[in-house]
Amino acid sequence: MILTMMSNTADDPSLLRAEIAAVAARMIAQDGADYAGAKRRAARQVLGNDNPGSNYLPDNLQIEAEVRQYQALFHGDTQPARLLALRGIALEVMDALAAFSPYLTGAVLNGTAGVHDDIHLQLFAESAKDVEIFLLNKNVQIEVSETAHFKGGRHGPVETVSFMWKNEGVHAELYELDDLRGARRQRADGRPQRADAQAVRALLAGGD
Repeated sequence: MILTMMSNTADDPSLLRAEIAAVAARMIAQDGADYAGAKRRAARQVLGNDNPGSNYLPDNLQIEAEVRQYQALFHGDTQPARLLALRGIALEVMDALAAFSPYLTGAVLNGTAGVHDDIHLQLFAESAKDVEIFLLNKNVQIEVSETAHFKGGRHGPVETVSFMWKNEGVHAELYELDDLRGARRQRADGRPQRADAQAVRALLAGGD
C-alpha cells in the first residue's frame, strides 16, 4: 500500500505541484526568498531535477496560498501586526509620492507580508528622473536598479528606486504614464494586482 501511494504521488503532477508549493512557501516565509528562486529550489528538493517539466511547477498564486496558510499556522500571533505596520508605512510613502500615482503591490497588499518583506510600489510619471529628483530633494538616499515590466517580456525592464522609510525597505518601480491604462486588472483569483492609496486606507480601516 505504501509503495502504491508513493508511486501515485510520483505520477500525479498535481500532488507534486502542491508539495513544491508548500516547500517554496516555507522558504519564502522563513528566509525571505523570492518566488522564482524559491520555486526552483523547491522543485530541485522535491524532484531532484533542475529542469522539471512545467506541468510539475505550481504557479505563483498556488505558492501564495501556501504562504498565507504558513503565516496563519506558524506566525498567527505576530504576522497580522507586522502586516498592519507595513501597510501603514506604505500609505505614508504613497501620500508623500501622491504626484506620481502610487500603487501598492506584492506581499504587503496581498496580506502575506512577514518579517522579511519590504514594501513594493509602482509609480507612474512623465519621467523616472522626476521621481528620483523628488526623493533626492527630500534627502532620501536612493539606489537605482531594474525590474521586469509587469506587462511581461515584450516590454523592457523599468527603473526601480529603493530606499528606507522608517527603517523599512521600499522598492518603487517607475513606469510611464501610458502604462497606467494596464495597471488596474484583477488577478486570476479575483484579488487586485495593485491598490491605490484610497484602497490601502480601506484595507487599514477594515483590518483586512
